[in-house]
Amino acid sequence: MVSGPGGDDPAPVPPPRDPTDPRHGRDPAPVPVPPPRDPSDPRQWCAVAAAWLGRDRPEAALEAARRALDLDPRSESVTDWGYRLASLAFERLGRDAEAVAAAEEAVRLAPGSWAARMRLGAALRRVPGRWRESRAQADRAVRYAPEEPDPHVLAGDLALLRGEYDLAETAYREALRRLPGHPGARVNLGLARLRWERPRAHHDPAWPVDPRETGRARRALERWSRQTRILLAVALVVVCAAEFGLGLASAARIGGGLVPLAVLAITLRQAQRVRLWSYVPGMLARDLWLSASIAITLAAVAAYVAAVATLPAEAPPFPSGPPPGAPGAVWAALAGLVLLNGTVLLFLRVLVEAWRGRPVRALAEFAAAGDERTARRDVNVTLWLVAGRVWSVPVAIVVAVVVLDERSWATAALVVPLALGWARGRAGPGPGLTLAPASDRGLAAVLALSVSASVLLGAAGAAPALGLATVGETAGEWAWRAGIALLAVPVAIFATRSVRAWWRGAPGPWRASLVMYDDRGSRLSGDAGPPVGLSGEVRAAFTYARGVVLAYADAGGPRALAVGAVSSVGPGGELRLIAASDAWEAAERDPRVAVFVADPLDRRFWAEVRGIAIGDTEADLLRITPKEVVVGEYPGRHQGRAHRD
Repeated sequence: MVSGPGGDDPAPVPPPRDPTDPRHGRDPAPVPVPPPRDPSDPRQWCAVAAAWLGRDRPEAALEAARRALDLDPRSESVTDWGYRLASLAFERLGRDAEAVAAAEEAVRLAPGSWAARMRLGAALRRVPGRWRESRAQADRAVRYAPEEPDPHVLAGDLALLRGEYDLAETAYREALRRLPGHPGARVNLGLARLRWERPRAHHDPAWPVDPRETGRARRALERWSRQTRILLAVALVVVCAAEFGLGLASAARIGGGLVPLAVLAITLRQAQRVRLWSYVPGMLARDLWLSASIAITLAAVAAYVAAVATLPAEAPPFPSGPPPGAPGAVWAALAGLVLLNGTVLLFLRVLVEAWRGRPVRALAEFAAAGDERTARRDVNVTLWLVAGRVWSVPVAIVVAVVVLDERSWATAALVVPLALGWARGRAGPGPGLTLAPASDRGLAAVLALSVSASVLLGAAGAAPALGLATVGETAGEWAWRAGIALLAVPVAIFATRSVRAWWRGAPGPWRASLVMYDDRGSRLSGDAGPPVGLSGEVRAAFTYARGVVLAYADAGGPRALAVGAVSSVGPGGELRLIAASDAWEAAERDPRVAVFVADPLDRRFWAEVRGIAIGDTEADLLRITPKEVVVGEYPGRHQGRAHRD
């Protein structure tokens, strides 16, 4: 049979929850965890620590893990389990350095444990400048246990944090092949399909620099951009007022010409605060909106200088007068760039964020995650992005009709309700998709108004196309104006909703409110699970046997190598073997091996340990960390078979 994690006396680990249960991922009830039945058993204290972590009580979990480690100072019973639980508790408490130290100790005790490697990778990703080490540990965890979903999720998370969306999607799909109901893989796969950006989008996690330093540089660049653009806009208004209103042409031109000196002073002041100039090109490449802000500021400076240099003697006749000549139109365009660049940038940002990624597929993933709190939040934000798309289509059609002066083009707006219905069908069923519009009245209103406006605009475009009479044309004109009026209401709703969310510190209807899944629910990730141990019967077989066989794979295929005997069996069940060089080379290519033994005392009993082989060059041994233990009896009179738990 397959032995339990604790060998003869397995610890009372709470049974895992069914991942297909729709209640999976809900906040656990604050039910107290009973103390261990045997207070002297460190494995039971580890089980208590895991239960406290499942209730999101890291303080109590850390205390229980420390009790386990105090009872087992040589890690003879719990091996790396206690340190992994302590590391996870430290991480949830925000004590990242201690979380890394505990995880490194777990790896030292069990170098072939995929759970220890995964825990170290998860802890390292929170430490500035150690992303590459975190990625290396995650890759090892995937290599040691490709059949487990959680290492693939960690690899996907690391790729997602760096903006490597294709790699992240691949990793999450690998995890879902192994566990279709994995909530973390579902939610984060949806974020990858949305092309989600983490809050510090300008910072590459692989950079060996503290993100707070690059954050200070980014803020300095943002202040320079904002202060410069505001100064130029105010200065141009004052110059125009002096020129056109007061008739002080000379003073206006001289004063306006001195403004670039103030811009230079702002530039020098903020440049001193950017101490990481070597990272600025990378920051601009990673952060689209930082790059756009810098670019539009430079364009505004050039436009201001040109506008002051070509200041006309009289104010342009916009918007009510006759169109000006070419020089007047050019000057008006320059002035508009100086005065309205912030509004244009904000409008473009809203549109680009709404149209970036694949929200319909993301909603399908969020819906598949069930009633999970992070999925519910991301569903609401994604629906706001969809609402932005729905609103922007009729707005674009109105602009096209005005520019082309052809009302029949408005008929294209009728595609909006059809596309919205198609998207709802593609997203699939899910409680979040139904509850989000019902609970967020602003979202429901924006969707309803945008669809209504599209229908009215489509009707207005169809009226002249169908050659209706004068009454129909009048109704079409009414529908056209009503549709345009309805399109203005969602802007007010979005602005009100945004201000209210900002004031309350709550998630707003924008892309930055999307969040990754965290494992603070009742489902713990694999790095919190118990290790596989050896029962007394299996230990005795490996200790006394002289016919141990090591099975591994090399370039020519599967091989079996007689190693004579196990050098020693570690306290936690680790096997230490003396093996030939070809076995070492094979373990480097694929560390997954199996060790077979027959009990010399009970000739019908045999055991097979499947695990990960790591070469210890100092001791000249192969250290094999068990992943699975199979025991059985040789076929006899009744043709007995191996038993699995």
